[in-house]
Amino acid sequence: MSATAVPVIAQPAGVQSIPPSLGQAVTDGPISPILTIDQDRLFQGSLYGKQVAEELEALSNHLAVENRGIEAQLTQEERALTALRPSLTPQEFTARADAFDARVEDIRRRQDAKGRDLARRHDLARAAFIQSVLPVLSAMMRERGAVAILNAQAIFLSFGTIDITDAAIERLDERIGAGPGLPLPESGEVAPPDDTPDPAPTPPVSP
Repeated sequence: MSATAVPVIAQPAGVQSIPPSLGQAVTDGPISPILTIDQDRLFQGSLYGKQVAEELEALSNHLAVENRGIEAQLTQEERALTALRPSLTPQEFTARADAFDARVEDIRRRQDAKGRDLARRHDLARAAFIQSVLPVLSAMMRERGAVAILNAQAIFLSFGTIDITDAAIERLDERIGAGPGLPLPESGEVAPPDDTPDPAPTPPVSP
């Protein structure tokens, strides 16, 4: 559908512009029945999304430090167990090795669960963000006389003037700011690095 050009009419000197009627919304962008928005940039560029990203990065780094500490600790324990092997009977060594392997698997499961919990919290934060922006986007649709907002990433070709991402980010930052951040974890907070499990004590070797 081609746009109809509207001629600009010069006003005589001293004539004031007629303000919009009470029923007409004042917009900060072009009026179009179809608008587009970049959902990823909307989230990442808003104060809300930046706050979530900052919290997620801090917790992810925290977890990475914790994992490295656990890995170093388990490596040390494995070497200690290997060094004891000549002084142990095959049955004793097998029992200790099996217990060590079971402990390693348990720690791996717990650390993997923490990583999945961070990803789930990010998804929940993004879903909450979408719910928070719907009223703002609905108002912007009405102001521009639009009937739909499409995801810009799904559009093959369009005029850039119908993209409202920047305007929406500005409006969201004014209305909701940084938001609540990441939701509380479901499986407990990520343990700090110094909370890694203590190494299992090595029983004394019988002479």
